Amino acid sequence: MDQMVADMFGREFLGVAVQAWLILLVLWAGITVVLASARKFLIWRVGKLVRRTKTTLDDVVLSLLKQTKLYFLLALSIFLAVRIAPVTDQMSVYISRVAYVVLLIQVIAWGNQLITDWIDRYKERRLEEDAAAVTSMQAVGFVIRLALYSIIFLIALDNFGVDVTTLIAGLGVGGIAVALALQNILGDLFASLSIVLDKPFVVGDFLIIGDFLGTVEDVGLKTTRLRSLSGEQLVFSNTDLLNSRIRNFKRMYERRIVFSFGVTYDTPYEVLTDIPDTVKKMVESQENTRFDRAHFKEYGDFSLNFEVVYFVLVPDYNVYMDVQQAINLALYKDFDEKGIDFAFPTQTIHVSQLDADSNERFDT
Repeated sequence: MDQMVADMFGREFLGVAVQAWLILLVLWAGITVVLASARKFLIWRVGKLVRRTKTTLDDVVLSLLKQTKLYFLLALSIFLAVRIAPVTDQMSVYISRVAYVVLLIQVIAWGNQLITDWIDRYKERRLEEDAAAVTSMQAVGFVIRLALYSIIFLIALDNFGVDVTTLIAGLGVGGIAVALALQNILGDLFASLSIVLDKPFVVGDFLIIGDFLGTVEDVGLKTTRLRSLSGEQLVFSNTDLLNSRIRNFKRMYERRIVFSFGVTYDTPYEVLTDIPDTVKKMVESQENTRFDRAHFKEYGDFSLNFEVVYFVLVPDYNVYMDVQQAINLALYKDFDEKGIDFAFPTQTIHVSQLDADSNERFDT
């Protein structure tokens, strides 16, 4: 029996004894458990620290710990295990290369998380005071990510013996073909750069594009996302967006208001001449307003029509509605006290008797 076990352990698989494989597996499992337990403990410990402090360093550490992937722990464990287990040098080199590539993938995850956290914190600090800078920062984040991915990719290829210099030279020729194949995507990319540099709108602006309206949430590489008033997200291609007519209400400094009303035809002349001055006083009594004009505009089909123009000196829509409501209520109260009637669609029928032998004629 002992001889059978010895023979089994003495066999080789891929040039390595079965006994060495078993030692490697045991070490791999043991180190993985230790590393996973250490990660879990550190997340718990740093999490308690985050809740007690207001510094950002512990937040960053906690974020990186949470982004430490299981595949990285497995790769690191086997990398350490082959240093202890009696395996061949060739196998050790192969496993080390694979572990190195996994490490680079983990570095991408860490770097991407750091960039995301940095941009999110920047947005929280600067969105209200400088939304344009936030929009630019999103483009800067993309450039940093692109540089990170490119460097990691080249390092990985170099680790496997690929001539990186020749590859970079070849990309210049292949890039032309790729650009032709991806011209629509590149068009959106350049449109995104135009939005970032020219800033026709920034994050937080309220836009109306055709029949759609919403607040800008994100300016991406290919699309721009808006949050509509009803809650759903609107997604626009950057190229289509720049080719559209955009109404940016966030850039509005004051709001011009035009409204009309009509009174009945039996309103006395003296009362008609007094209405524009009355409306002017109502508008000027409101805060954040500038009166422009009020006129008896026209003879309507069933009313004498007045038109009023004034400005609300702040762009907030809620402020405008509050002012307009106050004017409407004041106008209603004043007309009610003076006995002035608002006009509404009516029709008058006049019946006239011509003579005894004629039929009645009805004029409407």
